[in-house]
Amino acid sequence: MSNLKLQNVTKEFPGVTALKDVTFEVQDGEFFVLLGPTGAGKTTTLRVVAGLTEQNEGKVLFDDQPIDDYPPAERDVALVFQQYSLYPTMSVYDNLAFPLRSPMRKVPEADIRTKVEDVAKTLRIEHLIERKTAHLSGGEMQRVSIGRAIVREPRIFLMDEPLSNLDFKLREALRVELQHLQKTKGSTTLFVTHDQIEALTMADRIAVLNRGKIVQIGTPEDIYDRPATTFVAQLVGSPRINLVKSEREDGTMRIEKSELHLPIPPDCETPQEVLLGIRPEDVNIDPGGIFTGQVALTEPLGVETVVHIRSQDQTLVSLVPGLMDLSMGDEIKFNILHERLHCFNLDGKRVQLK
Repeated sequence: MSNLKLQNVTKEFPGVTALKDVTFEVQDGEFFVLLGPTGAGKTTTLRVVAGLTEQNEGKVLFDDQPIDDYPPAERDVALVFQQYSLYPTMSVYDNLAFPLRSPMRKVPEADIRTKVEDVAKTLRIEHLIERKTAHLSGGEMQRVSIGRAIVREPRIFLMDEPLSNLDFKLREALRVELQHLQKTKGSTTLFVTHDQIEALTMADRIAVLNRGKIVQIGTPEDIYDRPATTFVAQLVGSPRINLVKSEREDGTMRIEKSELHLPIPPDCETPQEVLLGIRPEDVNIDPGGIFTGQVALTEPLGVETVVHIRSQDQTLVSLVPGLMDLSMGDEIKFNILHERLHCFNLDGKRVQLK
């Protein structure tokens, strides 16, 4: 496996800057996720690494060696797309064997069979080995696509939203399998997704892209617990973070359009006005709570309940465990975990601690 670096990569299309000065590093054996909304530049980044798209500026390096002049076939990367890209008239076996039968590789057929059977067993598709891929389910086809990438033993795996076309349960199962596979094989993986759950559960580190620019790089804990901007704070977490304008008043932070006053964090320098970020799980309904509000809406989810709490003209979303017997208009008490507040200036950038 290899180390991957992008240095100041910029890619422009007519009238559009898809990537602007993108710089990051994927360590050997690391599972690195590019997270961002549609149009952020994630797939363009992947295509630049693969050599399918040429950047206007910047460098791509494998093991500190520039590979920008290498054609795609010589970069030794394996691509897995959300579309399965299989040969429908071929069997699963022949689809898996196809990369190894390249004249450039000259792999003996006996070795091909050994590799194919080993990958098929790992992905639990050995019972499908003689079936035509046109007769497979979506989940089975994606397993074959992943297997075709694995059998090559490339320097780097590039995965472009490979689970997005699957239903929720199958996506969840394959997410676990893919993560286990990556860890056991120690493969260097650059994984693209717009799904924050995939990013938070699978990544060693995450780079958040927005309009072609990297806005934060960190571990899943960094991205969730210390978002650098309001964009990042809203991108991760479900339900979305409460973002409310607040201002200093009599030694407290008063949330506008409400009766809610919170202590100013002692170790945080805040301007007169801030955007206060409050995760829904940090709004705790408690009969002994210091705040009072009214139930505006409840969303029972089985294992959890989303409760919308109104204070005057302001509404906060709370996420509480289990089912709650609440009705619209009920008066409730609640607390806000002061130590987990997030402060941003009005430009959306995180207010740094002293």
